[in-house]
Amino acid sequence: MEKNGINSLPVYKNSLVLRDLSGALAHYFSSEGKAFSRRTLGLRAIIAESIATDASLIPVTIEKAYTSNSLHNRLKNVTFITIIMRNIISYCNGLEKDGIKEKEYLHLLRKEIKTFQKSFKKWRKSLVSNES
Repeated sequence: MEKNGINSLPVYKNSLVLRDLSGALAHYFSSEGKAFSRRTLGLRAIIAESIATDASLIPVTIEKAYTSNSLHNRLKNVTFITIIMRNIISYCNGLEKDGIKEKEYLHLLRKEIKTFQKSFKKWRKSLVSNES
C-alpha cells in the first residue's frame, strides 16, 4: 500500500484528532509543567500524560499496519492499538474516580474515543478482508 494514501484514511484522521485532544488534556492537567520530575507531578498529571503518550502511539501504529505487507504484522499492530485504547479508557476512568471537576473534558475525550473506535472497527475489518 502506498504511504500517501494513509492521510485519506478516516481512522488515521481520527487518530490524529484523538492525539491532539489527548495532548491538550495532558497540558491542562499538568499545571506544574515539564520542569518538574515525574515524582513531583500529581496523579492527575501523570495519568493525563499517560493518555497523551498512548494516544500519540496510535497514528504511528496505524501507519505501520497500513504499510506492512504481512498480515501477521498488521494484526499485531491492530492488537496493540486495541490495548492502547483499553488503557486510555482506563485512564479516563481513573481521572474521573480521582474526582476531577472538569468532567466535560473527559466527556469530550470519550466522544472522540467512540468516533475513533467506529472508524477503527471498519478499518480493521478491511485489513483482514483485503488479505482473504
